[in-house]
Amino acid sequence: MPDLENLIIIGSGPAGYTAALYAARADLNPLVIEGFAWGGLLQQTTDVENYPGYPNGVTGPQMMQDLRDQAERFGARLLTDDATKVELSDGGIQRVWVGDDEYQAKAVILATGAKHRKLGAPGEDELSGRGVSYCATCDAAFYKNTDTIIVGGGDSAMEEAMFLAKFADKVYVVHRRDDFRASRIMLDRAKAVDNIELVTPYIVRSLEAGENGPLGKAVLEHAATGETRDLPVTGAFIAIGHEPQSQLFAGQVEVDEGGYVVTQGKSTRTNKSGVFAAGDLVDHTYRQAVTAAGSGCQSALDAEWYLRDTPPDPEAHWAPKASVATP
Repeated sequence: MPDLENLIIIGSGPAGYTAALYAARADLNPLVIEGFAWGGLLQQTTDVENYPGYPNGVTGPQMMQDLRDQAERFGARLLTDDATKVELSDGGIQRVWVGDDEYQAKAVILATGAKHRKLGAPGEDELSGRGVSYCATCDAAFYKNTDTIIVGGGDSAMEEAMFLAKFADKVYVVHRRDDFRASRIMLDRAKAVDNIELVTPYIVRSLEAGENGPLGKAVLEHAATGETRDLPVTGAFIAIGHEPQSQLFAGQVEVDEGGYVVTQGKSTRTNKSGVFAAGDLVDHTYRQAVTAAGSGCQSALDAEWYLRDTPPDPEAHWAPKASVATP
C-alpha cells in the first residue's frame, strides 16, 4: 500500500503553488502533482505588471518559478508529471494515479485551472504573446495608442473591449453573427464608447505578422458573402470563453453547466468532504493570478482545518493532526 499523505495538490499555477506554500508552512508536508506543463497559463504570458510585489513587473514564467521555489523552500514536494486518474471519496481516502503509480491522501486540493478557448485561426499560436492575447485586463496597457480587435460576442468580450478602449485608439469587436450573446446593457455600454466599432458578421480567417515580426493585421471573412477584408491591428484579444480543466474529476465532484467545479459558499469545499478546489477551476468571473493565489490560500486553510477537526476514519486508519496555520 502507498504511504498515506496528509494532502495532495493536483495542479500548479498561482492557486496550486500558493496552496502548497500555506500547507507546507502548516507542517502538512503536501505532495504537489504539478504536471508537465507546470505554471499554468502564466507560462504563456510575457510581462505581468499587475501582480502585487513586483513593482517593475515580471515575466509570467519567472513569477511561476518564484512561487514554485517559495513553496519548495518550506517543504512542498513537487512531482512534475500529470495526474491520470482520481478516485475521490466523501470523507475517506483520496486516491490519485500518475500512470501506474497510486498516491493516497487524507485530503486533496484540485487546482488544475482553465485554458483559453482558441479560435483555431492560422497565426494565432505563432503570434501568441506577440500581439495575440487572451486577457485585455492583463495586457491592454501594452497597446496604448494602437488599433486592436476583440474577437467574441458575449458579456466578457464587451467588458474586455471597454477596458481596452481606455488605452487603444481603436477597438474593433469582431463577431461571426449580427446578433450578440452579450446582455443588452453590456452591448449598449460598448456601443456608447466612441472608439469601439462593432464589425459583424465576420470570421477571423487568419492573423498575420507585420514587417517586424509581431501582429500586423487580421484577415476577416464575411460570414455570408465570403468577402475578405484586411484589418491592420497590432493587438488581437480572443474573448470566446474558457474551458475549466475538470475532465479528470468528471462525475466525482459537482460541476456547473460550464464545467467549473462548484464550491460551497465562500469556501473552497466541494460537495465531497476532504476535497477542495481553487483557482480558475472554480472562477467564472475574475481569472486573475492574484485572485487564483488568494483562492489557493483559502483551499490550504480549509484543508488544514478539515484535517484538524475531522474525526478519525476507521477505513483510512488515520487520526487528524491538530495544527494552526502560520500567518
